[in-house]
Amino acid sequence: MARSFGAAPSIEDFEFLAQTAFHRIPAPFAKHLGGITVSVEEFADDETLNALGIEDGWELTGLYHGRPMEDETIWNAGEERPHITLYRQPLLAEWCESGVTLDALVTHVVIHEVGHHFGLSDEQMHALEAASGD
Repeated sequence: MARSFGAAPSIEDFEFLAQTAFHRIPAPFAKHLGGITVSVEEFADDETLNALGIEDGWELTGLYHGRPMEDETIWNAGEERPHITLYRQPLLAEWCESGVTLDALVTHVVIHEVGHHFGLSDEQMHALEAASGD
């Protein structure tokens, strides 16, 4: 008997999962996220990877663009609004390899990138995850 698996989740599916993740963020934090936009691309472009010192595009699943909230002032109000980009292909690969649900993975990446909005470094977020058992 043949098995059918359907298409991989689309960019629109990822956008839906990202918006769902935003709605799960508790109110004390969510009230500071109104200006953040989210987009989904297949992979990070070479310019982004080079700027981050990343050689393999499969290693980047998401990226926060913008100043940490604590650095925002009226003097930089005209700058580009904070933005999160999710990278579909690396997320699909991690989903297949990790055994977690796709919505849990996208939520994890969105929360991680939101952490940058609040001024947390990767090291601080990894320490918080380790302390919480995630």
